[in-house]
Amino acid sequence: MTYEEALKYIHDTNRFGIKCGLRNVSELLKRLDNPQDKFKSIHIAGTNGKGSTAAMLAYVLKKQGYKVGMFTSPYLEDFRERIQVNLELIDKDALARITTDIKNHIDKMILDGYDHPTEFEIVTAIGFTYFAEQKVDYAVVETGLGGRLDATNVINPVLTIITSISYDHMNILGDSIESIAFEKAGIIKPNTPVVIYPQIKEVFSVLSDIARKKNAIIYNVADAKFDMLFSEFGLQKFNFTYGEWELDTITIHLTGKHQILNAITVLTAIFALNNMGITISDIAVIDGLASTKWPGRLEKIRTNPDIIIDGAHNEASAKILADTIKQYYGDRRIILVIGILKDKEVNKILKSLCPISHTVIVTSPNNPRAMEPHKLSQIAGMYCDNILVANRIDDAIRMAEKMVKSNDIIVFSGSIYLIGEVRKFLKYE
Repeated sequence: MTYEEALKYIHDTNRFGIKCGLRNVSELLKRLDNPQDKFKSIHIAGTNGKGSTAAMLAYVLKKQGYKVGMFTSPYLEDFRERIQVNLELIDKDALARITTDIKNHIDKMILDGYDHPTEFEIVTAIGFTYFAEQKVDYAVVETGLGGRLDATNVINPVLTIITSISYDHMNILGDSIESIAFEKAGIIKPNTPVVIYPQIKEVFSVLSDIARKKNAIIYNVADAKFDMLFSEFGLQKFNFTYGEWELDTITIHLTGKHQILNAITVLTAIFALNNMGITISDIAVIDGLASTKWPGRLEKIRTNPDIIIDGAHNEASAKILADTIKQYYGDRRIILVIGILKDKEVNKILKSLCPISHTVIVTSPNNPRAMEPHKLSQIAGMYCDNILVANRIDDAIRMAEKMVKSNDIIVFSGSIYLIGEVRKFLKYE
């Protein structure tokens, strides 16, 4: 099949929905000769910050000279962003060839009585097969949903990382923060070190109890110390200390305090890897972090007026976005363009973002799970007086551009699917 045919095949399998469990993906990978066993991996789970953490770690490992795979989801503009080697997107021909082979195995699986693998299971198999073919030294692998029953949880990593945990996907992971933490902690492996982002007490208790039961050494990011030196939108500098390891004047081009915490999570992971005998120099760390790019997360894509996109899609990330906008643009008029999936915490997201906004334009992400704009506007009306409705993303963009004044800020948020379309539209406009 061609690249386009491969993409259609992959996306058409979304009709099989989300199925948590490892039986199907394990069988598929077995028929592919278990590619996940042919490279070393670092596994990342959490509610927020997985992608940023994965990107920073991949950049650092590449600077050290390792050949690095990176598996993330979802994507902004190009499906191939999900599967990268040395920060280069998977080759189109390779994706088509691997997908064709996987489809043949799936057809045989179905004849043998197995369920059809889900879209995420297929993408996972493609990624692991590509990493094995490319003979990567390390693959930085982000979970898709949860951890314990996530399709990526077939790997045996050298290190696991748990990023910030908050409420999301409660219909699948449970409606208590402890149950969500339990599912995320499912990636912790016996006798394998785990790095834990600073968590609330209830979450850390769940994670640490599971780690101790599995004899997994805990590297608690809360034990790290950092001193802020400078912070503006798109540029932050800080000093870092963990135990006896000290690094001065670390630079990142990611915005917000949460990205500092993600960065020190990566630094703590590097400390753990060095303790395991995996060499990563201070120069590689500093250069890697300084060069890290992670589009779509508090990204300023235009100036005069400033246009900012952010993929905030749950209560915690919406609060972070609101606080960061207030920190850097507290005296400016905000025009918010927002579209949210109907299975998200719609009320809580709007409650965080609407009050900081002068005008809210509601629209619809390009996703079958998107909330209908007029229904979204009714909920937004609980938190903001100035609400406009645009059924199409391009109409919402033009509406915002027409009303913006020179000192205003336009913020696009609510879904990664929305900001991906916005980014493409404004890039090629």
